[in-house]
Amino acid sequence: MGDKLKLPGNPKDVVMRFAPNPNGPLTLGHARGVVVNSEMVAKYGGKLILRFDDTDPRIKKPLLTAYDWIEKDMEWLGAKPDEIVIASDRIPVYYEHAEKLIGLGKAYVCECEREEFKSRKAQGQVCACRESEESLDGWKQMIEGKFEEGETVLRIKTDMHHPNPALRDWVAFRIIKEDHPRVGGKYVVWPMLDFESAIEDHLLGITHIIRGKDLSDSEKKQGFVYGYLGWDYPSVIHWGRLAIHEYGKFSTSEMSKAIAEGRYSGWDDPSLPTLRSLKRRGIQAAAIRTLMTDLGLSLSDITVSLENLYAENRKLIDGTSNRYFYVEDPVKVTVKNSPCKTFRMPLHPVHRGRGVREYALSNKNGEAEVFISNDDACKLEKGDVLRLIGYCAVEVESVEGNPVCKTSNEKTKGKIQWIQDGVNCKIAKPEGTTHGLCEKKCTELKVGDVIQFERYGFVKLDEKKEGELVFYYAHR
Repeated sequence: MGDKLKLPGNPKDVVMRFAPNPNGPLTLGHARGVVVNSEMVAKYGGKLILRFDDTDPRIKKPLLTAYDWIEKDMEWLGAKPDEIVIASDRIPVYYEHAEKLIGLGKAYVCECEREEFKSRKAQGQVCACRESEESLDGWKQMIEGKFEEGETVLRIKTDMHHPNPALRDWVAFRIIKEDHPRVGGKYVVWPMLDFESAIEDHLLGITHIIRGKDLSDSEKKQGFVYGYLGWDYPSVIHWGRLAIHEYGKFSTSEMSKAIAEGRYSGWDDPSLPTLRSLKRRGIQAAAIRTLMTDLGLSLSDITVSLENLYAENRKLIDGTSNRYFYVEDPVKVTVKNSPCKTFRMPLHPVHRGRGVREYALSNKNGEAEVFISNDDACKLEKGDVLRLIGYCAVEVESVEGNPVCKTSNEKTKGKIQWIQDGVNCKIAKPEGTTHGLCEKKCTELKVGDVIQFERYGFVKLDEKKEGELVFYYAHR
């Protein structure tokens, strides 16, 4: 971890939290928060809390399966939480603190129309609701469901002349009459994230918070609540935004909609930036951890390429991934004067002790038929001399229809992989699915094995079907 990740003052027994909205699985963007918080806890001692901020039953409606997904995603990243808290289980706790603030005269029920209050706020004018002595009664009526959505909210009193309008008497609770996936219709008054998080950070004993510099208003809003209740605010470390170049802007709600519309096969579709997708493709958790820790805690916004992640992953899997041939969109090639021989190639070019792939080449009337990829076939020109890796050198005699070659002793100008009697396979890639043939030896692989198709890239065996193998593409 080095000096890139450190807390001021060298504290001990820190308590930190990762607080996602469980409306989908974790993404590569979430991984930064998971990894850095867990690294800090490991370095300074203490505990990591996973808190599900699930108090929006409509706009960011929780997905029941996501709670388990997120917990498993964190464990896969090597960041198993020490404690798990679910906000929707603790609504009465937030109600209790709301009533306390009302009693202190620091919160009030506001029945102003939204646009009316917006206008007053812009002018720094208070509304009549602010000094009403009936706020507690109004609050109880809100909880009992006697108001409709939009008719009333609970506001935290601040300073209506604050230079930042966003901090003027901000909304702490609103009415949402929609069933919550976990607690159904038990509650109709739901806390805003700034209020819920403020209460929980104190009650859970959070010592340090890492948050985006764009969320500084949250800290200022919550500061009013902490001041009114006589609490000390946790230490805060701000960092800049992280963007992944290849993904652009992906929101969990947008992904959910696209999956429902059939534009993606699921949350682990190879095109998506979810950890489920990356894991399925063969990206190692350790590679993600290294990438995220190396980014440090910079206040500057950062854009990184997936190539940075792939470089880290390649270091981890290159030595363990056996090599095989794969030809995409196969094209048959006739080899005249083909030698009768057994094809032998090492499973790994460096770790020779692992053994070899061995095939007896069939040869009929001095000719052999093999398959090469359509991409290689399209580049062939008459007279080209190239090497079929591990087999023989050939000279191209004809490219009309299926190419015809003859064995040659001339100096080759290139080499390509080939297959004579292969197995049908398909490879799911971010840009789409490809089909081709791979070596028969691949049928001995286990689901989950990561290999390298030579001159193509690293892949992970996802499924073994009758007559077909399904791989997910990792990277070159």
